[in-house]
Amino acid sequence: MKTIKLLGIAVIGLLVVACTGTKAARQQGNLLSGTWILNDVGYENNTGSFKAVIFGDAEDICFEGSQWFFRDNNNTGRYTIQPSSLCQSGDRFIKWSIYEPANRLSQLQFKFIDEKRNDISGGVGYRLDIVNLNEQTMTLKSNVSVDGEPVTLVYQFTKQ
Repeated sequence: MKTIKLLGIAVIGLLVVACTGTKAARQQGNLLSGTWILNDVGYENNTGSFKAVIFGDAEDICFEGSQWFFRDNNNTGRYTIQPSSLCQSGDRFIKWSIYEPANRLSQLQFKFIDEKRNDISGGVGYRLDIVNLNEQTMTLKSNVSVDGEPVTLVYQFTKQ
């Protein structure tokens, strides 16, 4: 009987450790926690004028000046697009986490949820490479298709 109890405790312990992520992912989550302003959306190593719809939501210009909030105790958050004649303003709620692929940069991954934390994206989500993350600034990158061509978007944030 003691063996079964010890085995059960060991399995529960392993599950807790496996679900909490690595120390590095927790540290990045702690740094991410709070409110950020997306100051600039740029295109890496490309010349010319581009226009992209980001996250299946809005054009890149709509994201400049958007406010992003990340809560690390339950991995929820939102981003808010400001009103303009080009953009549908308002809050978009997200569920996020830090993903650590082998031999690559950590990534911020998220999917859309409603106010009650229900998935509204059909399981579809997004991943952005975390190029830089500290207490004041964050730089993320993602690959998108613009006019059928692959382009790297660079997102520059400052913490509020």
